Amino acid sequence: MKLRELTRNSWPGSARTPLQALDLAFAQFCQQQQPSEVLEHRWLAALTSYQWGRGHACLDLQDWPAQAASVLNWTAEQCQSLPTNLHLTANNLPWAQGEQSPLVWDGQRLYLRRAWQAEQTIRHNLSTRLQQTLSPPADLEAQLDALFGPPTQTQDMQRLACAHAAQHAVTLITGGPGTGKTTTVVKLLRLLQAHATTPLRVVLTAPTGKAAARLSQTLSQARSLLPDNPAQALPDTALTLHRWLISEPAQAHTSHAPDVVVVDEASMIDLELMARLLQAVPLSARLVLLGDKDQLASVEAGAVMAQLCQGKLLSAHTISLVHSHRFDATQGIGQWARAANTGNAQALHMLWQQAPSGCFAGDAVVSRLHESRSTHTATLAQLQAGWQPWLDQLADFQNGVTACNDETALALLQSFTRVGVLCALREGRWGVQGFNQQLQQALGFTDQTWFVGRPVMARRNDYALGIMNGDLGLCLPRKVDGVIRLRVAFADAHGGVRWQVPGRLDDVDTVFAMTVHQSQGSEFEQVLLVLPDKPVPLLTRELIYTGMTRAKKRLCVWAPAPELLMQAVEKQVQRSGGLD
Repeated sequence: MKLRELTRNSWPGSARTPLQALDLAFAQFCQQQQPSEVLEHRWLAALTSYQWGRGHACLDLQDWPAQAASVLNWTAEQCQSLPTNLHLTANNLPWAQGEQSPLVWDGQRLYLRRAWQAEQTIRHNLSTRLQQTLSPPADLEAQLDALFGPPTQTQDMQRLACAHAAQHAVTLITGGPGTGKTTTVVKLLRLLQAHATTPLRVVLTAPTGKAAARLSQTLSQARSLLPDNPAQALPDTALTLHRWLISEPAQAHTSHAPDVVVVDEASMIDLELMARLLQAVPLSARLVLLGDKDQLASVEAGAVMAQLCQGKLLSAHTISLVHSHRFDATQGIGQWARAANTGNAQALHMLWQQAPSGCFAGDAVVSRLHESRSTHTATLAQLQAGWQPWLDQLADFQNGVTACNDETALALLQSFTRVGVLCALREGRWGVQGFNQQLQQALGFTDQTWFVGRPVMARRNDYALGIMNGDLGLCLPRKVDGVIRLRVAFADAHGGVRWQVPGRLDDVDTVFAMTVHQSQGSEFEQVLLVLPDKPVPLLTRELIYTGMTRAKKRLCVWAPAPELLMQAVEKQVQRSGGLD
């Protein structure tokens, strides 16, 4: 008998709920280890596991059962299966007693112990950091004037963020694309280095390979514009967070401990990874977290960045950059993103009605597409036109006799990201699987597993190969021992290329199209944002805003059911947790 059938058959009422087999099995395991005659206890254990799987740090029983449907995202009919006095039995839950219990009851929240421990680590570590005394530059205002110019009547939030980070152990800088988060960090490092008697030891890191590579590129551009001495204050490269934690786990206890740790795309960091990060950063170092609190939260459990920005612990240490140097909030992509991010469905509906129809229609910055068929010839042709410069570059290497070098591989990787097809879903005809098949065929590629030009993205960390989750690669011909063979080129953090044998990459996706989640940390000149034709839980304000703001120059929103777009921006993700 399958696990799902076994657990459901032994659990009256659970078959009518969205509980997963793993959730039910966890509750059964707790019951086997320490039997309880109270059926509600098994419900509590299963629901806590269920919430963890949905990205919540805990099962929040405050205002229960009135808020049950909202907390669980269940229908009223599904909630009828829940015991009416469920919340009253949490106090005597036997599996939340003792220091080694699998569950922890804290206030009105029930946690898996691993989640509770991660939250405690984050809270205690940050509280300790905030008690640290750091010496700011004696001539701080003069240094700030040199970097930002004299103060004006309009408050300069970048200047304020830089000043705060110079004086405090922890700083959160949040803001949308183009608001100057990285620029602020560049000026901060120059300020701190001018004050230091020895070269600063700086760590730049980001959760994914894409984000780390983009941060490295930004810093490289900043270095090239500075004289030699100020340029030396900026580090050469950024590392992925996982790579830094693996390669230098004892930095906090050595003479090479960093003075400053900057973490970009912090909104993507989940609960347990944030706990690991804080433990690895020495208490003597300044910690600067950069991110967009309005973006999608981490794939794994937790909404750490958003909760820290909103909570009492770090509210005084959070600086919000609101002026975008990339988007005008009154027109184009900026106007659409603002309507989505503020949940203004009425404004978004008006923009939708006014936008020209068709994928990247005419000279319009934002266009709309409401074609009800996911196979749309004109749209595929428009996407092909967008990728044509990349296809032209690639044509030189499809004859099987011309090998690709590092320089050309990097140029091809950069050219490929001119266009991004971003889907809300992974599966189905409106998901990445369906669009990858269509695009592979429309662009003239073979149906083989590996072919010249196949774009792939790693789905997990592979430390043996040096490939991190989210790294983007291209399959290209390369000369190996005098013979041209297919290899996959990944850009590394030092501006070079790592070549891998295709057969060793056992967990990668083809990414002519990718999910909005996979696109975080990326930017594209043109973005086609594809929404489903039926309601799905993933369709939220955060997903719409994140997808829209991946575009730098042009955006097309494909909504086969436009009313779902308007409904989505009114639906905000609320993850349960205690950090706020």
